[in-house]
Amino acid sequence: MSLEQEAKFILTDTEACRIRIIDMGGRSKGRVFETNVCYEDEKNSLAGKKSILRLRQDRIVRLTHKSPPAGENREVKAMNEIEVSVSDFNAMDQILRTIGFHPAQTYEKWRETFLLDGAELCLDTMPFGDFLEIEGTPDQVKSISAALALSWEKRILANYLSIFAMIKEKEPLTFNDITFDNFKSRPVELNRYAAMIEAGA
Repeated sequence: MSLEQEAKFILTDTEACRIRIIDMGGRSKGRVFETNVCYEDEKNSLAGKKSILRLRQDRIVRLTHKSPPAGENREVKAMNEIEVSVSDFNAMDQILRTIGFHPAQTYEKWRETFLLDGAELCLDTMPFGDFLEIEGTPDQVKSISAALALSWEKRILANYLSIFAMIKEKEPLTFNDITFDNFKSRPVELNRYAAMIEAGA
C-alpha cells in the first residue's frame, strides 16, 4: 500500500502551463486517453467509507483501490492506494461483477504525465475542463505549484467525480457518466464554477 498525496488546479491556459513544466525540467511520459470505471456493491459501502474501486484502461489496464488514511491532511488530498496491473479489462470487469460489484460511474480523460524532481505532474483534459494534478510530498506539491504561479489557496482536494457532482448540482445534466460524448451536447463553462470547486462546496 502506498500513500497518494496530491492537489489539483484549474487551468485556463494549458499550453502555457505545459511549456513552463518543460522549462522547469519536466520529462513527459506521453499523452494517453483513459477510460475509468468505478464500482460499487449493493449497499454502496465503498462510498460510505469514502473509498474507490476503479478499473482503468489506457496503455495498460490497472485495478486500483483507494481509501482515506487515518487522520486528516488539509494541505493536500491524501489516499491510501493499492494498485495492480491486469491483462484484460473485460475479464477483470466480469470478475468484479461476479463477486458482487457493479459499474457505478464511468469517466474519461486525456492525460499527459510529466516527471519533475520526484513528483508527477498530470495535465488532464476532462470532458468539463482542464486541470493540473501534482502528486508528491506536500512540500513538493506546494513548491511546484508556486513555481508554476498557481495560487495555493485555489488548490482542489476533491476528485473528479466529486467535482462533477458539484457541477451537476448547478447544471441540468441528466447523465451520470463523465464522457466526452455526453458533454458534446451539454458543454460546461468551468470558469463559472471555479470558485465553488476551489472552495470544495
